[in-house]
Amino acid sequence: MEQAFEFTPALLQAAKKAEEKAKDAFARVDEIAFENEKKVLSAFHRHNVSAAHLLGTTGYGYDDLGRDALDKICADILGTEDALVRQNFVSGTHTIATALFGVLRPGDRLVAVTGAPYDTLEEVIGIRGEGNGSLKDFGVLYEEVPLNADGFPDLFAIREKVKGAKVAHLQRSRGYALRPSFPVKVLNEVIDAIREVSPETIIFVDNCYGELVEKEEPKADLLAGSLIKNLGGGIAPTGGYIAGKKELVELCGYRLTTPGIGREAGCTLDMNRSLYMGFFFAPSVVASAVKTGIFASALLEDLGFAVTPSYDEPRTDLITAVELKTKENMIAFCQGIQQGSPIDSNALPTPWAMPGYQDEVIMAAGAFTMGASIELSADGPVRPPYAIWLQGGLTYNTGKLGVLKAVQRMMDKENQK
Repeated sequence: MEQAFEFTPALLQAAKKAEEKAKDAFARVDEIAFENEKKVLSAFHRHNVSAAHLLGTTGYGYDDLGRDALDKICADILGTEDALVRQNFVSGTHTIATALFGVLRPGDRLVAVTGAPYDTLEEVIGIRGEGNGSLKDFGVLYEEVPLNADGFPDLFAIREKVKGAKVAHLQRSRGYALRPSFPVKVLNEVIDAIREVSPETIIFVDNCYGELVEKEEPKADLLAGSLIKNLGGGIAPTGGYIAGKKELVELCGYRLTTPGIGREAGCTLDMNRSLYMGFFFAPSVVASAVKTGIFASALLEDLGFAVTPSYDEPRTDLITAVELKTKENMIAFCQGIQQGSPIDSNALPTPWAMPGYQDEVIMAAGAFTMGASIELSADGPVRPPYAIWLQGGLTYNTGKLGVLKAVQRMMDKENQK
């Protein structure tokens, strides 16, 4: 029988070297995962999770024990007063939009203090698009503070621009940019700077890709993220969360449903068990995904590609950005990731005009859950420097195999020229 995972001796030797280099980084990840697993298990105990919590409700969903307890567990894990965990958040962008629309009103000012936000938020804010119900259409003003030349927040400019703003928006992860992702320490420095000059400003952090990568989460007024990323543990089939100050989470609940109802309604059907299991497995799965990224960085750096973060840098999210130099390398790498996936391994990704993006995008994700970034995937807009953003890996060994498959295909395509 033909083996799907045969690699050249040279690549296997390079992989062995990469793992040897990454030993200390792997040990740091394991230590963080242990602390986060302790935190998650403690939250389950604190709220007396029982078999009854795993059952769902129908119709209006009043008095859903599992839904309400999971809100409290999420808040405990993230270190916030309250949380809103719901399967009817369709994506991270939807969750973030719900939070922003929940707390902003006509005439308010929103300031993005960590540079331009992720591409799919441009139409939510109104940077692109007209008459589609964006924040701009509802009279919300928007400003942006560019990052410093080193890719980090400009604290002096932030202090000047944020005064009197209703919401300050921070994005933890890099999105489709080659800037660094921001560690919690850096985000907290920005948060402290904002509170010094504008204590009434609501500080919102797009926490996507970052949950449980470090031991602590940002001390923002609101956090939001997707459950098909970190906190869903590769098990949650959909959903998102908003966490933070109780009164702000309540406002977001009114936006999710309606004023007067808010979080009190919303049935969970048969979803509670999957969401609870996702939270339980999340620290371990996040650790596997981070190790996959570390391995990829060590291997691809040795092969001559520019990679951020480096294999030995502390991580704050799942994402590894790799500059692959050519469109052909980019396509080959993504096709290799797809071939190394458990689902749809026979598919060949090609660039396409994806809604919400200005450039064609190529995406590889042979995932059990469509679009789940906690599972091994690689994607990016097809434009110079032809970078891909690699994320995920439900288990380290399968993540490693996928990365090797991607590198092997890229090498094979180069040799065929």
